[in-house]
Amino acid sequence: MKTALIALFLVSSVLSQDLVAQKQKVHEAADKSAVELRFDQPYAGNENPKQMVDVYLPKKRGSEKPLPVIALIHGGGWVNGDRLGYAAQAIQLARTGDYAAVTVGYRLTKEASWPAQVHDCKAAIRWIRAHAEKLNLAADKIAVWGSSAGGHLSSLLGTSGDVKELEGVLGPHTGLSSRVQCVVNLCGPADFTQALMFDKEGQPNWKDDAVTGLLGGNALEKMAEAKAASPVTYVSKDDPPFITFHGTKDQRVAFLHAMMIHEALGKAGVTSAVIPISDGGHGSVSHPEVKIRGQQFTDKVLRGIDTTIDTSPLQALPEAPKRK
Repeated sequence: MKTALIALFLVSSVLSQDLVAQKQKVHEAADKSAVELRFDQPYAGNENPKQMVDVYLPKKRGSEKPLPVIALIHGGGWVNGDRLGYAAQAIQLARTGDYAAVTVGYRLTKEASWPAQVHDCKAAIRWIRAHAEKLNLAADKIAVWGSSAGGHLSSLLGTSGDVKELEGVLGPHTGLSSRVQCVVNLCGPADFTQALMFDKEGQPNWKDDAVTGLLGGNALEKMAEAKAASPVTYVSKDDPPFITFHGTKDQRVAFLHAMMIHEALGKAGVTSAVIPISDGGHGSVSHPEVKIRGQQFTDKVLRGIDTTIDTSPLQALPEAPKRK
C-alpha cells in the first residue's frame, strides 16, 4: 500500500511538473504574439482545475469597441483532453486584435457523468458574460467552437439555450444567460439514440466506451439519457447559426451525425451550413481550411463582415506516414 502511494505521488508530481512546463510554453508564445493570457479563471465557485477557463486577450485591439468572444471547447471523448489543447488557436485568434478567445475546461467522465459536462460549459459561458464589462468584451457576441466531444458540447450549447433543465446551478452567475450567438461544430455527435460507429457491413456498433462513460451506461440501455444528451433533441427556430465540418469517412463519429444536425436546423428555419471533408476520417477536421472558413463564419455572424462562406467540400489531406 505504501509503495503504491509513493508511486501515485511520483506520477502526480511528474504530471504537475509537465503541466507547469506546458503553461510556461504557452505563456511565452502568447507574449511573442502580444496576447495577454489569464490562466485558471474559476467559473463554478470552486477550485476544481477542470472547472476553469483560460482567457486570451489582444494587447493591441483592432478598435475600442468590446471584443466578440470565441469560446473553444476541447475534445477527447469526454474522458481525455485539456483546454491547453486549444491554446495555439486561442493565441492565433487573439493576436488578430479582433477577438478575445476563451478555452473552456470541463469535468471529464472519470470524475462526473452526464449532465456535468454541459452544466460546466454553460457555467463557463455565464462567466464570460459576467466578466464582459470588466474585460471589455461583447456579452451578446459569443461563439462556441469545438471538435468531436467539444463539437458535441458546442452544438448542445447552441440548441439548448432555452432549456432550463440543462442549465445547472454552478457558479455565482446563474441569473445570466448561457446562450451563444453562433456554433462552429467539428465532427461532433448529434444524436446518441443513433450509433456513432458502424462496422464494414454498415451495422451499428453500440459498444462505445466513450458514450457509455458519458451516459453512465450503454446508449441502448440509457435511451432517456441518450436523448437528453443529444443536440438534435433541442433544435428550435431561435437557435443561432451553425457551421459543421465533418469527414465523410469518419469511423469514430459517422458523417450522418453532421447531416442530422444540419437537417434538423434547416427544418426549424435556422441558418446552417455543412462542409463535408471528402474521404476524411475523424482527424480530417485539422485541415487548415477549416480554421479559415470557421473564422470567416464567426467574422460574418459576430463582426458583421459581409462575406460569402465557401461551402464546397474540402478534400482530406493525405495522412502523415506512421513512424516505424
